[in-house]
Amino acid sequence: MTKLPVVKGPQVIRALRKLDFEVIRTKGSHRFLKHADGRCTVVPVHRGESIGRGLLAQILRDCEITADDLKKLL
Repeated sequence: MTKLPVVKGPQVIRALRKLDFEVIRTKGSHRFLKHADGRCTVVPVHRGESIGRGLLAQILRDCEITADDLKKLL
């Protein structure tokens, strides 16, 4: 299994936008992203904080991408 990178919320959002995900709404510090085929996820954007391993793994599962795919997009 590939080790997950340490990333912050804005980095994840930029990477997902390259895969045609769009921010559909914002609630507080959370961005809701959706793809045209129906996949969706929520990414927290907290200043100065990186996303935890467990949450990042859940985001990747929601988006149906692998850690290697994410690393290539960063």
